[in-house]
Amino acid sequence: MSDHVVPHFHNDSGVAVIEIGSREFMCVGANPPFDHPHVFLDLGDDGEIICPYCSTLYRFAADLGPGQSRPPGCVVRDKAA
Repeated sequence: MSDHVVPHFHNDSGVAVIEIGSREFMCVGANPPFDHPHVFLDLGDDGEIICPYCSTLYRFAADLGPGQSRPPGCVVRDKAA
């Protein structure tokens, strides 16, 4: 069982670049019901990665905490929370 939650990010606003504070994450494209298959992405030692489904460029930003994004509205929030 995992001891951490993998953050999910979306690009509803259609921005070209989303800066994130996580190296492992899921891209959902847009919020449901307009999402694409949720794809796990791992930056590894790289500073950026492109989602193969929606072509969103994700860039690591060391000043952001895990699960944070810039613009800030790109984090998928649990509706039950």
